[in-house]
Amino acid sequence: MKFGPLAIADAEGAILAHSVKAGDKKLRKGLRLETAHLAQLNAVGITDVIAARLDPGDCHEDAAARQLAAALAPHPAAMGLRVTDAFTGRVNLLADGPGVVMLDVDAIERFNMVHPMITVATVPQYQQIGPGGMVATIKVISYAVPQVDVDRAAAAAHAAIRVAAPVYRTASLVVTDIPGGPSNDKGIASIRGRVEALGMTLVEVRTVAHHQAELAAVLPGIGGDLVMILTGSATSDPEDVAPSALRLAGGQVERFGMPVDPGNLLFLGTLGDRPVIGLPGCARSPALNGADWVLSRVACGIPVSGRDIACMGVGGLLKEIPTRPQPRAGRNA
Repeated sequence: MKFGPLAIADAEGAILAHSVKAGDKKLRKGLRLETAHLAQLNAVGITDVIAARLDPGDCHEDAAARQLAAALAPHPAAMGLRVTDAFTGRVNLLADGPGVVMLDVDAIERFNMVHPMITVATVPQYQQIGPGGMVATIKVISYAVPQVDVDRAAAAAHAAIRVAAPVYRTASLVVTDIPGGPSNDKGIASIRGRVEALGMTLVEVRTVAHHQAELAAVLPGIGGDLVMILTGSATSDPEDVAPSALRLAGGQVERFGMPVDPGNLLFLGTLGDRPVIGLPGCARSPALNGADWVLSRVACGIPVSGRDIACMGVGGLLKEIPTRPQPRAGRNA
């Protein structure tokens, strides 16, 4: 592609790089100049423009963006995505429904190293997304790029972006109650909102006393494909009420504690073939916390091991919750 000043007499078919006022008409950047446009410019005494002219083997920005989007998401509906029309070298990939973004990070990095004018920007790996949320934007920065580089980038990141949809449809919540403790209504509402944002239904909410035996007795009979536990007092040890109750009920605890703050006091386990999430107290607030990262992945059938949780620490320092009983900075900071 050639870019720079171009005499009006030689500009037919070139792409206007900067908007130009021609009398009462404005010719906008990105316009492919035709005979009528050149006549308008001549009429007001404009003798040259800054323009781009494609070379043989070049691919126009919109055509390139379409080809790149088709490579990154070759089967959009099956990959949980919608693809927008190309405009000014840009195509957006949008979530077709709720879910979690799954990226082939190495492939996307290879894609972005092919040519500096060929780019894709995405949300972070495992980001929870809602219907219509932007997952990625493909942008061809210049007015054209070599077709050979479009082909190389497309081959580097074939099917590298998708949205994993929820595989569980229902969830239940068991809340333990402490006499004289605060109302659980706001916490239940926050958790219901999280579940519904994932396209699931909270089918049962059960309140029991904050005692190991009583919690253990209710867990096997609770409904829902996924079980959550919210304790009236913070779970502070693997042998505390909730994890001990899960084991007493015949379940297993995979991991207690996570390097995400707020969210440290989460635990993850199973009861039969159902996942069980012991929610940290910060889940009573709708603000983002570590439980959101685990719940969204589990709901979408993405395996979450103890190692996976251990690896969440980088980027795991989230925004502080104002109502937190023990702020990070301490009361005297």
